[in-house]
Amino acid sequence: MIYRYETHTHTAEASACAHTFGADMAEKYKSEGYTGIFVTDHFFNGNTAVPHDLPWNERVELFCMGYEHAKAKGDEIGLDVFFGFEYGDGGSDFLVYGLDKQWLLDNDYILDMEITKFLEYARSCGGFVVHAHPFRDYDYIRKTVHCPHFVDAVEIINASQPDEFNERARLYAEWYNLPVTAGSDSHTVPDRWYAGGVAVSAPFKSAEDYARAVKEGKVTLLPSILNK
Repeated sequence: MIYRYETHTHTAEASACAHTFGADMAEKYKSEGYTGIFVTDHFFNGNTAVPHDLPWNERVELFCMGYEHAKAKGDEIGLDVFFGFEYGDGGSDFLVYGLDKQWLLDNDYILDMEITKFLEYARSCGGFVVHAHPFRDYDYIRKTVHCPHFVDAVEIINASQPDEFNERARLYAEWYNLPVTAGSDSHTVPDRWYAGGVAVSAPFKSAEDYARAVKEGKVTLLPSILNK
């Protein structure tokens, strides 16, 4: 049996660029035959929908609402929903898995960290870090940062990005001998033309299972790179 997981999705509760709420996102992926999803909303240093002028604890509560709504719906309909977040650096983005809401509440100083210090710290706390769409190139991006020695894997297929961006990511991962993964980067469900993520032969029970599968090369990337 094959199990499909979306590894990179956003919700309207927490990501300003998203147009679908967490519960609706969960229903859509369930209808498309997915076993589970990782909700990875933009954190406060990305395109967040969370006001910046609130106390840290309130911001974290609002930030986690998309995941929590997706999780509640997933529990109801039989879709596994896992927590993650997309940490920004003015143009470069890193998907962080394996940490939770309490970790965010306890670490109200992380936005003050230089990016490699944050990545090093997140990983030391048990986080699994994936460099998302590392060669995305649009006129609104101020800068991009590549720090291959501070990540665990590279997203070499982002179904929302052009093939040439993904090809550069593949070469980057190959150059540094980094494990690879894939995701849709979905922000809305109407007319969702992409169906990304990973497929595996055994279901994930946690983010740690996902991290282990990627590091061991036991994930099939969707859309499959074999069909490219």
